[in-house]
Amino acid sequence: MSVNCITYGEMLKLYTKKRRIKLSIIILPIMTPRLSSYWLYFVTSTSYRLALNLVDSMRIPVIANDNRLQQILEITPITYSKALGLAFLKIEQNQVVSSWKDSMVSGRFKKSIQRHIGVPKRGCFTDKQKIRVVDTQKTLNRIWSIGGDTGWYYGNWMWKIRGDFDKLMGGVGLRRGRTHSDEIFSGDSLHFWRVLVADKKDMRLLLFAEMRIPGEAWLEFIIDKENTLHLTATFRPKGIWGRLYWYIMIPFHYFIFRGMVREITLIN
Repeated sequence: MSVNCITYGEMLKLYTKKRRIKLSIIILPIMTPRLSSYWLYFVTSTSYRLALNLVDSMRIPVIANDNRLQQILEITPITYSKALGLAFLKIEQNQVVSSWKDSMVSGRFKKSIQRHIGVPKRGCFTDKQKIRVVDTQKTLNRIWSIGGDTGWYYGNWMWKIRGDFDKLMGGVGLRRGRTHSDEIFSGDSLHFWRVLVADKKDMRLLLFAEMRIPGEAWLEFIIDKENTLHLTATFRPKGIWGRLYWYIMIPFHYFIFRGMVREITLIN
């Protein structure tokens, strides 16, 4: 049986052709696997450990010479190009969190499905705040009232500046406000956020950013069984600009989110 081999360079060319993006391959004799791993880490959203393993694997030829399992399971091989097409199709069907669009109808997803909607962990930066809740119901109601005329409880002027900057960059800014004045449903718009999960019973609100940023961002509110409010901001950067954006925003995130959890749990 003949063996069809394909190099990593050829795989990259086929990938870029499928994605309709330009590719330039420059061979540098000084690029060690470790340096290559750092480069991959900085220009993509992958974690360093995964980048290191990927680069290390490129030094090893991966050719399947034993095809007995293929015969036993009656597997019909497909080309790399066709495998790419199937992979992209699967991504389009399953990346609900990162490809949510404005056409989403409120309440479209059932509660049983919502609980499985999560936030990615690998290759992400997070800012976590938590505080003890005195009155759970009042705190939950305040979370469900966020945005619109209520505002963001802390640093509203900074939120406004961020919204104006987003509009300047061609984004939606804060002009959308809330879809409903007193309720939040999955699929609603909330300023430059999209509501992914709004589950009062499980005391969880998950938002996905639709602002113009060099990456993807999520904001999640959860009150756990210990009556502790957890506010988690997650950011998955795209390339060097994404990482630079996150580091620039760290001081603002600290004050905004820390102040937000204090004000949300404040009992008047």
